[in-house]
Amino acid sequence: MTAAVSYAEPLTAPAHPVIALRGLGRRFGAVEALADVSFSIRAGEFVAIMGPSGSGKTTLLNILSCLDRPTDGEYLLDGIATANMDEAEQARIRREKIGLVFQQFHLIPYLTALENLMLAQHYHSVADAAAARAALERVGLGHRAGHRPSQLSGGEQQRVCIARALINEPALILADEPTGNLDEANERTIMDLFRELHREGRTIVLVTHNPAFGEVAERTIRLAHGRLEAER
Repeated sequence: MTAAVSYAEPLTAPAHPVIALRGLGRRFGAVEALADVSFSIRAGEFVAIMGPSGSGKTTLLNILSCLDRPTDGEYLLDGIATANMDEAEQARIRREKIGLVFQQFHLIPYLTALENLMLAQHYHSVADAAAARAALERVGLGHRAGHRPSQLSGGEQQRVCIARALINEPALILADEPTGNLDEANERTIMDLFRELHREGRTIVLVTHNPAFGEVAERTIRLAHGRLEAER
């Protein structure tokens, strides 16, 4: 049994990086998806993880979000070794400390935008309609609160997802191809939202093929064949 882990300190603690990887690897049987990946990310940084399809980007993001575990090396989240967390502790970290934005929206189709946000609140603490509505206002969708996902455009659905990721005020936001399914106009809207979140001091790590995000991010980490190729 692992020892209890305290999460009293926020993910913005200055004594150590928010994310630190040391010789990280992930194998799926004979397939080596990641090998010897080492880097760190400081609080408040905006980092883009880039690389071709099959380079290990999504596998890496799954590990950073505690949805998967490495088979080699070490992942420290806010100075705490994730290997020492059991599944319940990792789930709590995702609820309380990390905001996740996926390429596929994963909205509940029979719930309205407002209700989708309130459901996320429920899993964290207690549903609060006023706070959920304020989160939708923040992403420019207050007027669409009563609409179901099928009544929203792709860009609007992604903004609901970003509002959902922010509903519990996480210090760390992890995003997987957040503009991958969007047209150019909606892509710009989502990019502007991430810029604003960065200005607010949040730590943002996103996987992207989009070179524009590589220009917006403070730092770019490139993967090739599961290995760290370059950092800028």
